[in-house]
Amino acid sequence: MTTTPESEPATTDREVELDETATIARDLIRFDTSNYGGGRSNGEADAAEYVAEALRALDLEPLVFESEPGRVSVLARVEGADRSKPGLVVHGHLDVVPADPANWSVDPFAGVVRDGMLWGRGAVDMKNMDAMMLSSLGDILRAGERPARDLVVGFLADEEAGGVLGSHFLVTEHPEVFEGATEAISEVGGYSTFIDGRRSYLLQTGEKALIWIKLRTRGTAGHGSQMIVANAVTRLAEAVAVLGRQQWPIALTDTTTALLSEVARILDVDLEQTSPDELVLHTGTAAGFIRGSLRTTTNPTMLTAGYKHNVVPDTAEALVDIRCMPGQEEAVLAEVRALIGDDVEIETMHTDIGLETPFSGPLVEAITGTLERHDPGAPVLPYLLSGGTDNKALSLLGIAGYGFAPLRLDEGMDFPAMFHGVDERVPLDALSFGSRVLRDLLATY
Repeated sequence: MTTTPESEPATTDREVELDETATIARDLIRFDTSNYGGGRSNGEADAAEYVAEALRALDLEPLVFESEPGRVSVLARVEGADRSKPGLVVHGHLDVVPADPANWSVDPFAGVVRDGMLWGRGAVDMKNMDAMMLSSLGDILRAGERPARDLVVGFLADEEAGGVLGSHFLVTEHPEVFEGATEAISEVGGYSTFIDGRRSYLLQTGEKALIWIKLRTRGTAGHGSQMIVANAVTRLAEAVAVLGRQQWPIALTDTTTALLSEVARILDVDLEQTSPDELVLHTGTAAGFIRGSLRTTTNPTMLTAGYKHNVVPDTAEALVDIRCMPGQEEAVLAEVRALIGDDVEIETMHTDIGLETPFSGPLVEAITGTLERHDPGAPVLPYLLSGGTDNKALSLLGIAGYGFAPLRLDEGMDFPAMFHGVDERVPLDALSFGSRVLRDLLATY
């Protein structure tokens, strides 16, 4: 177990009584399951075994899948009270993005409790939901009850690298584990924000498409003191700057149109007279997610070039993360090509589909009804996630996925900034709230 940093304040989890959800989330954070991408990962094996043991303690029979050494996913089927209903997949991922301890005020893998919050990599993305899944399910089963319908609970590998060794592996190689399921819930939805001072909840009903590309430029190698016009690094830098600074036009989908309409209604403004960007600024801290859902984004994320200060290299490479609207992948790639020119090679590293699911139907009604019981009067709005989740893979089996990891947050908390950010943390009372809401939903839907 990671030791406590000397810089950490006196209040730690040894002095704060944690409920079951926070305890599980803390324990999971203490497994360093960093996923570096490109096949480099610490793996999920230890965290997966912890989860499997927790499921066995509930008299369930977990299925353990190892797609590659150390890359482990765990699933279990829970019989519902009414087995004639279609099944529901409730899933989270066990891997996290890396964290540099030098940039954090606490050890990112110590599971520190401070200021009423649980700190650590995965506190919101998404070991909090993993913990809520285990605690809410345990609360139901230990009470001698059953969920309302069959559940497939999944704790998956490799989501932070596109799910190739997790959700996509399972969908391709073991689709039978999802047999009978037609809907799913997972991360990055169900959290609260404040619109015009009114707490509201965002239900994730769609995801942008994902395109990860590599740019490669070639030039003339030579001494760093020479006049070299065909400099691969310069060419790459120009292409990176073009894409990084590109202001893509607004492109609304059914989901974002519905969201903006609801925001305008809450603000009591004329939707026709107010720009989408202006409306989004009134969605509180959630604007950090929603702004990226209004248009394509092309963000350079990594650079590789050269091997010595006085040597001009003959090649240079950059990685760019592209997120576009569902169905616009080919058009966006064509525009990227037009923007950077034919001298820059483009290699597509990974793609995944965009999704939009209806903000209607029994599951949506159950979610909104459950939130109403636990936070009366707070509206629930649909939104399009600018990122992606393992629901992309499940959609290939015809499973309609929603983002619903419920958290009631204070107005001042910048929740989107916690995702992949420094000093990631989640309030303890939000974890407790989420577990209660999830228990209610699973017991009644």
